[in-house]
Amino acid sequence: MSGFWMINIVLLAVILGFGGNWLYYWLRAKQLKAGLSEADFESTMRKAQLIDLREKKDFDAGHILGARSLPYTTLKQRIGELRKDLPVYVYDDGQNISIRATLKLRKAGFEKVNWLNDGYRSWQGKTKKKKSNY
Repeated sequence: MSGFWMINIVLLAVILGFGGNWLYYWLRAKQLKAGLSEADFESTMRKAQLIDLREKKDFDAGHILGARSLPYTTLKQRIGELRKDLPVYVYDDGQNISIRATLKLRKAGFEKVNWLNDGYRSWQGKTKKKKSNY
């Protein structure tokens, strides 16, 4: 088999991998029915635990007012910090990590978990940035 065909097979495998990943999270999002528009998210977030799933440096650069930092990478270890009797609203830059976090939280017994559709990057509401020491 020539190098040309090997490159094409590898590229096809990569494209199928990314497409399969996207399809999986799209289907899980439809199944969970937990995504909220920005308007719904903002109007009801005061009654929920608002969790920013991005890394701490991203949180410090700017986050939704009232959110607390709980990076997805530490969610498993810190899940005990959340109350199961209150709704949990999560967000990240997009929504794939939020869907993964929602699945993890529901598996841990949280019943009311929602995420922000389109994530922080399209958020138009109030935000807060950490003050720099300079």
